[in-house]
This record gives sequence, structure tokens and C-alpha cells, in this order.
Amino acid sequence: MRTLSITAAALAAFTAAPALAHDRTAHIYDDSNHHYLDYKTSISEAKRELRKDLRDAKDEADRVDAYAEYEAEVADADKDFRKEMAEKGIRIPAGRVMVETEVSMLSPR
Repeated sequence: MRTLSITAAALAAFTAAPALAHDRTAHIYDDSNHHYLDYKTSISEAKRELRKDLRDAKDEADRVDAYAEYEAEVADADKDFRKEMAEKGIRIPAGRVMVETEVSMLSPR
């Protein structure tokens, strides 16, 4: 009987683990995650600044600088988001987090 109880407990833990992991990661790319909202805000600000910098660019060097600054800001936002998620015990796989107007996804590198 004791072996049956241990086996049942192990089976319950084995089947519950994926469900618990899913619950934990289900809202990573959701507006209920304030770290993700911060990430989206940083990307939005970087895009606005890029548009402004490109509009004000006088020559090709200004445009190159604008894109370099944008890439640096996006990389910083990505690093901050991954760090915050890691502190919560959630590992974001290698790749780049993509923020679109209605869709969020992770693209492999």
C-alpha cells in the first residue's frame, strides 16, 4: 500500500509539474506582467526617438548614428527584461523578444 501511495504521489507531481510551469510562464508576454509593459514602453520610446532622429538627420552619418542608438536601446531593454524575468525564476530562451502592435513572440537567433 505504501508503494502505491508513493507511486501515486510521484505520478501526481509528474503530471502537475508541466501544468504548474505553464501557469508560471503563461503571462510573460501579457500586459499583466509589469516588466513586459516596461519593455514595451522602452521599445515604443526607442521607435519614437528613431523616427525623430531620422527626420532630423542631415546626412548618412546622422542616420547611421540614429540606427546605432536605436539598436543599443533595444538591446538594453531586452537585457533588462531578461534580467527581471530571471530574478523571478523564469528563463527566456535565447533569441530576441519581438513586440508588435498586437502580437508578442520570441524569435530564435
